[in-house]
Amino acid sequence: MSRAAVLGIARSLAIYYGVPWRGRQLRRLYAPFVTPGSLCFDIGAHVGNRVRTFRQLGARVVAVEPQTACLRWLERLHGRDPNVGIVAAAVGRAAGVSTLHVSARTPTVTTLSQHFIDATGADPGFSAVRWDAREEVPVVTLDALIEEHGVPQFVKIDTEGYEAEVLAGLSQPVPALSFEYVPAAKAVALDCVERLSSLGPYRFNYAIGETCRLVNTAWWSAEELLAFLAQLTFGDPSGDVYATLGGQ
Repeated sequence: MSRAAVLGIARSLAIYYGVPWRGRQLRRLYAPFVTPGSLCFDIGAHVGNRVRTFRQLGARVVAVEPQTACLRWLERLHGRDPNVGIVAAAVGRAAGVSTLHVSARTPTVTTLSQHFIDATGADPGFSAVRWDAREEVPVVTLDALIEEHGVPQFVKIDTEGYEAEVLAGLSQPVPALSFEYVPAAKAVALDCVERLSSLGPYRFNYAIGETCRLVNTAWWSAEELLAFLAQLTFGDPSGDVYATLGGQ
């Protein structure tokens, strides 16, 4: 592993495991969606901090991650857990092989989406990011994962601008899920909302950055969320959209 990759993974571990109270915050965030004995998919599992949270809540987890360096840590941290299945792949609209654009120093923004790289190029928040390597990785679909493992109660999707492609490979509603939104590439999030609305009567909420708490007390309609996402611009923080069938 290159020095840049070692530093990148160390940065990720510090971000996701270095805050002592973060685990408690995450459990509180996910507890309404994840119950003991349920099944969760972690799409873009990275170094596995959400896997840890889902397991602490008593769920079985399928962790899907294409990055070689991250897979090593997933195996180290969760590989011996019989209730965690690790899938070395990306997720998209169709099975096959695709090019992963790797950012060694900032592996949190490694992506399959060239559009995401282009869209974030003008965002000052991404000015230090370099996608300096490529890997050919296998791609599976959410439908295929469901066929193999069952219908998940919750799906976390964090794939750096590839979230709409992930949802394009899902042909049935799932009870609850989340997907990342990035203001510089907000068209992806808009497409995600449209896709989910075509699958079922979802209601929506969102969390900003790593705050680990939902912003709204009342869940939004698709139209309300679309209006919020549409007005985002450079400088606004990224976050995650949460969707449930019928709301909370």
